[in-house]
Amino acid sequence: MIILGISCYYHDSSVCIVKDGRIIAVTAEERFTRKKHDNGFPSNALGFCLDSLGVNINEVDVVSFYEKPILKFDRVLDQHIRCFPRSFKMFARTIPEWLKDRLGIRKKLKKMGYKGKVFFVEHHLSHAAASFYASSFKKADILTIDGVGEWATTTKGFGDGLKINLTDQINFPHSLGLFYSTMTAYLGFRVNNGEYKVMGLAAYGEANVYREKISKLINLESDGGYSLDMKYFSYEYKDKMVSKKLCDLLGGEVRKADSKVLERHKNIAASVQELLEKVIFGMLVKMHKERSCPNLVLSGGVALNSVVNGKIINNTPYKKLFITPDPGDGGGSLGSALYTYAHLEKKRPVIKNLVYLGPDFSKFDIEGILERYSLDIDYECFSSERELIEKTVNLILKNKVIGWFQGRMEWGPRALGNRSILAQATSLKMKDIVNLKVKKRESFRPFAPVILEEYVKDYFEINGELSKSTDYMLMVYPVKEEVKKKIPAIVHVDGTGRLQTIREESNFLYYNLVKSYYKKTGIPVLLNTSFNIRGEPIVCTPKDAVKCFLGTGIDYLVIGNYLVKKRKNV
Repeated sequence: MIILGISCYYHDSSVCIVKDGRIIAVTAEERFTRKKHDNGFPSNALGFCLDSLGVNINEVDVVSFYEKPILKFDRVLDQHIRCFPRSFKMFARTIPEWLKDRLGIRKKLKKMGYKGKVFFVEHHLSHAAASFYASSFKKADILTIDGVGEWATTTKGFGDGLKINLTDQINFPHSLGLFYSTMTAYLGFRVNNGEYKVMGLAAYGEANVYREKISKLINLESDGGYSLDMKYFSYEYKDKMVSKKLCDLLGGEVRKADSKVLERHKNIAASVQELLEKVIFGMLVKMHKERSCPNLVLSGGVALNSVVNGKIINNTPYKKLFITPDPGDGGGSLGSALYTYAHLEKKRPVIKNLVYLGPDFSKFDIEGILERYSLDIDYECFSSERELIEKTVNLILKNKVIGWFQGRMEWGPRALGNRSILAQATSLKMKDIVNLKVKKRESFRPFAPVILEEYVKDYFEINGELSKSTDYMLMVYPVKEEVKKKIPAIVHVDGTGRLQTIREESNFLYYNLVKSYYKKTGIPVLLNTSFNIRGEPIVCTPKDAVKCFLGTGIDYLVIGNYLVKKRKNV
């Protein structure tokens, strides 16, 4: 059975194709269009997934969509009617989009030649399935938290074998995701893009300064639930999320984008992050009491908050945690496809590769691009994989910044060793070099370490069993005091790192690169950040990689079997 999963029309459109319970391919539309968080119909991602299996769309047995548009439209209408006349402008802008595209998934697919069944899986069920079926747990409690699906913004439940049962939910407009996004907007960052900046900024602030004021935004309930005090939020009836009352409460207007980040902004971010953690830990403690299950799977966009994730085991009774590589809307296509397979075939999906599921390119493809840019670059072919690793490590040891482009592109928002920028973590200067000359982003944002899994507990404070989700750069842990001076480029201001663990069986070339560096230095850690610049998606094609390389301060590009350098450096 061939199942095509689709997610689109909110943010991070994506497509997944599953055959007989095996994931063949999954990728986001943004990687092809180069439009970050592209939410349009994912035609390019759809074409790639079909090509990966060598089929036409009319050979697909089932299409599975990641939410129920009719149910979501019901909520949108209710929202506008309830808030009328304040919501009129928003109503006039959004309703045509619904009538044109969002209610027409079947019609869209029919025009493309698909005549089969279309299943619509509820949004939070898609989130839950993406993490539960991808985990190794036979039984687990499930918590999904995001902005909003159809009506639900938070759901609680459990998975048992094939079955997923979501038992409780909190509905719009009360939403932890929208709370965090509203504060993202207040702090001057773009919603659905800048939340991770708030997370990084929080480490620079003092939570106690705004704790009392920020606590007014959320009412905590005795059963572990919550509600927002909606007078501080305007997203029900406006396309701006921050209300005047919120500005009055915090004693200042919304920060203008790219203006100076003040101490008050840092303190507000710290209070926001603290309150998010408090609410989530409270829910999890209550959830655990119901079944005393030691396993937890987390999903929804809020599960990308790696600071929260890294604290769950220490602050709740759970012993094991799993989060899929893309727990947000980009992972909805996968979740809906896996749920549909389990529902129809009465079998649990077979998950082997959960990361490297995007496009890859042949030596011929790479050579063609290098020839096209030959006036700007010089390149040489490595004689062997051993030489590739040896020369790359030697360049890293000389404090060179490396663009690393290998194999199939990663799925999800993190660069996990196939579309990465790599550098030494041993020099504090390297953080500024990569931040200012390459990434062109805010100086307060941290960089991530990639570390050989067998040495992770020598470098990071981790209690209990290591979560598989550290492979996906979804967990922040404290760096051990005695090694902070060894790897200063990846230590955040609060002494933590958002690590990616790497094992030989998951990515042979990447693992052996880090291992070779370790053999020469005694340090099993490199700085790893995504191969892109500020405001752009991670590179997908060889052309994307060469353009990014030429437009930044990256010193060398290792792409396939080639070492590339700029002619001006010759």
